[in-house]
Amino acid sequence: MNTKTENNHIPQTRVQTIGDVEISCLFYDGDGPPLIFLHATGFLPWLWHPIARELVDCYGIYAPYFCGHRETDPENGGLDWTVLAGDLARFCESLGLEKPFLVGHSMGATISVMANTLGSLSASGMVLIEPILLPPEYYKFHIGVEQHPLASRAIRRTNFWRNRNEAMTYLRSRSLFRDWDEEILELYLRHGMSRNDGGLRLTCSPRREAALFMGGMKCDPWPLLSRISCPVLILEGDKSENREVIDYDRVRLLIPDCTHRRVGAGHLIPMEKPKEVSRLVREFFGSLRSMDNHLGKANDFARWRARTGRPQ
Repeated sequence: MNTKTENNHIPQTRVQTIGDVEISCLFYDGDGPPLIFLHATGFLPWLWHPIARELVDCYGIYAPYFCGHRETDPENGGLDWTVLAGDLARFCESLGLEKPFLVGHSMGATISVMANTLGSLSASGMVLIEPILLPPEYYKFHIGVEQHPLASRAIRRTNFWRNRNEAMTYLRSRSLFRDWDEEILELYLRHGMSRNDGGLRLTCSPRREAALFMGGMKCDPWPLLSRISCPVLILEGDKSENREVIDYDRVRLLIPDCTHRRVGAGHLIPMEKPKEVSRLVREFFGSLRSMDNHLGKANDFARWRARTGRPQ
C-alpha cells in the first residue's frame, strides 16, 4: 500500500504564511496535481474529509481555513471576499501550486471565481457547488448586519453547550443539519467546536461568520463569470432554497466552458451527499486530465513530424 494513503488518509495540519497573515490548512499528501477544497461560510476544512480521502490517490489535496486568519468587524462591512480571493491566490503562490484544480462550496465557490478572474490564480478546472451569486441588484445595496438575512441570523447563533451530548442533541434538532451524513456531522462536532469557558463553543464564532456574510456584498460576481479561464462544473441542489434567488441556468450560459448538474440535496450538498460529490469531482477532473494528456500527445506528435520533415 502507498504509505501516503495509509491510516484512513488522515491529513496533516499545516500553517502557511502569506504576507502578513497565516492560514491553517489540511494537507493530504496524495499522488497527482494539486486540488484545493474551499469551505462555505462558517464551516471548516474537516468537513471535506470524507470527500478528500476518496481522491487522494489522484491528487495532492489542500483545504485552507478561511475564518480566523484576519481580524474583521461585521458592523464595519465585514471581510471582503475579494480579499479572501487574493489570499487564495497568495496561498497557492507561496506553496508553488501551479494551475490547481479547485472545488468550492457556497462562499468558497464564489471566492474561487474571484481568484481566477480578479487575481493571478490560473486553474485547471473548477467544481462550483452552489456558488453565491445573488441577483445583481443586491450588490448595489448598502445594508447593515440587521438588514442582511444571513448575517443577522449568524450573529445570534447559539454558541455554548455544556457538553458533547448537549451539542449533538442541539445539532440533530435543527433543520440545517437534518440531512447531513453521519460522519460529517461527527466531524463538525469534533472540529467545529472547541473547549471554552467550561463547555463547547464554535471555532468560527458567530461574529466572524456574520463578518464573512457581510463581506460577500462587496463585489458583484456576475460580470466575472464570462472571464473564467477554465472548464467549470456547477452543482446545484434540487432542494436548495437558493433556487428561488439564484438562476444557475443563466450562470451556465455566462461561463465560457460550463456544465451544470443537479444533485438530490439542499444547499449543503457536500455535507449531505459526500459520496456523490466525490464521484462527480473525480469524473469531471478526470475527464479534463485525460483530455490534456491526449492533447499533449497530439502536440508531441506534431512537433516530431515538424522536426523530421514528414507530411502533416
